[in-house]
Formats: sequence, C-alpha cells, structure tokens
Amino acid sequence: MFIDEALIHVSAGDGGNGCVAFRREKSAPRGGPSGGDGGNGGSVRLVADVSLNTLYPFRFKKRFVGGRGRHGEGSNCHGKSGLDETVGVPVGTIVRDADTAEILGDLVESGQELLVAQGGRGGRGNACFATSTNRTPRRAEPGTEGEQRNLALELKLLADIALIGLPNAGKSTLIAAISAARPKIADYPFTTLIPNLGVVSWEKFRTFVAADIPGLIEGAHSGHGLGIRFLRHVERSRLIGHLVDACALAPDDPEGDAERVVSVIERELEAFNPALAARERILVATKSDVASEEQVAALRKVARRRGEKFFSLSGAAHRGLDPFVRFVGHRLEELKGEAGS
Repeated sequence: MFIDEALIHVSAGDGGNGCVAFRREKSAPRGGPSGGDGGNGGSVRLVADVSLNTLYPFRFKKRFVGGRGRHGEGSNCHGKSGLDETVGVPVGTIVRDADTAEILGDLVESGQELLVAQGGRGGRGNACFATSTNRTPRRAEPGTEGEQRNLALELKLLADIALIGLPNAGKSTLIAAISAARPKIADYPFTTLIPNLGVVSWEKFRTFVAADIPGLIEGAHSGHGLGIRFLRHVERSRLIGHLVDACALAPDDPEGDAERVVSVIERELEAFNPALAARERILVATKSDVASEEQVAALRKVARRRGEKFFSLSGAAHRGLDPFVRFVGHRLEELKGEAGS
C-alpha cells in the first residue's frame, strides 16, 4: 500500500540523575564525595533509507522512544547513556513539526540523518561540586528531560521526469513500455491510484527515473479527483512529460480540443504551484498508432506555439519510444550540468 503522509510521536530519553555519595573505605578515611554523573538520554534520529518507498510502516507504529540514561552511582560510577532510536524513512521525506508546521528537514539523499529529538543531559554527581572550601558537597543535579515532538512526515517521490495528463492518457502504458515498472493498465479512467516509479535505461547503462502520476482533472488543485494528493510528487522532477491521448481529440476540431486539453493541465499546475507551470515540459501525443494524422498534427502545432518539445508515440505498439527516451536522457544530463555549475 502506498502511503505518502504519516503522523508520528518521538520522545527522547531522559537523562539520569547525579548521585550523592561518599567514600567509606577503611583505607581512605575522609575519602570525600564520590557520586557519579547520570547518563545522557538516547536521542531519536530519522535516516533516509533507499530500500523504503512508502510511509506504510508508520501506519502501525507511531511512537518512537529513545533509551533513558541510568542514574549515577557511588565510587564515581557514571550512569550508562541511553540507546539512540534510529528510524528509517524513504528518501524524499519532508519532516515537519506537526504542532508548529516548521520544516525540520528534507531527507533527499540515502543515508542522510536528521536529529528530531535530543536526549536529556545527565545530571552531575556531588563529586563535581567539591571545592577547596566545600569538601563535602551534599547536592547533585537531576537529569533533564528529553525532547518530545509530534512529527508530520510527507513523502515526495524523487523522479527525474514526471508523466502527467488527464485520466487514460497512456501514462501507465508508457512507463511500462520504457521501464520494468508494472502498473495496473485498463481501459477506464483512474486506473492508476498511486504514483509508480520506473528506472529507464537509455544509453551505455545510463538511467533516469520516471514517475507515473495518477490522472489529473479540472479542479484537481482544489481537491477534485485524486490529483491533489499526488501533485506534490511532481515538484521534485526536473522535467514534466505532458501526455495527451491524441485519438481522443475531437475529429471536427482537433486543434481547438488539443488547446483545451493542454490548458486544463497547465491551469492545475499553476494553481497548485506556479513554479511547476514554469518548469520545462515535453508535450507527448500518445496512442499515435490509432490516432489520425490530423489529431497528431494538432498537438504538434500546440507544442510549437508554446515552444515545447513534441513527440508522437505509442506505448502499446512500442512506436516512437527510443527518440523520446534518448531526448529525455540527454536533456536531464544537461539540466544536471547546469545545476552543478
């Protein structure tokens, strides 16, 4: 089950109390204070784990607690520190304080760690308070409490290109044709209920990651359909592949219908996040094996007016896939190079 939001509670361990004690050995008369310090409480950390791709485990376990520090003891014995609690989350998880909405971190690299609850500090024993004028201190510090937080976890998939479009635009068919992903494919709307990731090999063992986003409809930004739940997964992509079912365009006015269909998705991206509307897009005419030349040509004209790259392909018939994949691969490398410079 794909879960991309979760609420959890983290509680770091309390620090141990310091000890008040004095040496009583026969060989050490007036041995002085010997109370040890308390141990520090265990902290709670989140770590990005590349083997995870959903927040589903947090559906069952929602509380994570660090170990408590042990109290100090006599003979200058310090308490043992509590064990840290390390919690694995998928790469691409944004961590927020659920009470204040403050973003605490964004885990975008495998192995990246984030301290979300600091363990309490152990209290000092009376041995620490001995001075030349106070040789028998009878006080010690209590340990401090560990931090507690309610956290809101939000997963945004890390994909190089996001495939978006109206329901039944051929997104799942395309990602299944160019990668090893096996999403559900059927001839009715909203077949795809969750995003699907696929790794695409394109040249000399080079790869990129494509994401199949569930179909968007008009009003998705305000909660219509499923799109509002998954538009966030488009935000991390460098490219957007806008897929349009060419054979579904009105035969009597394919160009006008193409303009309308493309504008629907553009408005939804703009309403959700203006930066998405400004991101580089590739217009793709799908199901070209059953579409007429006029329908494909209409989409090509729309792409030309918008200054977008255009491809005509068929995922089911495996037509036109190689030029599309090669262009995406090369363009992604160019964008990564520009970002690096």
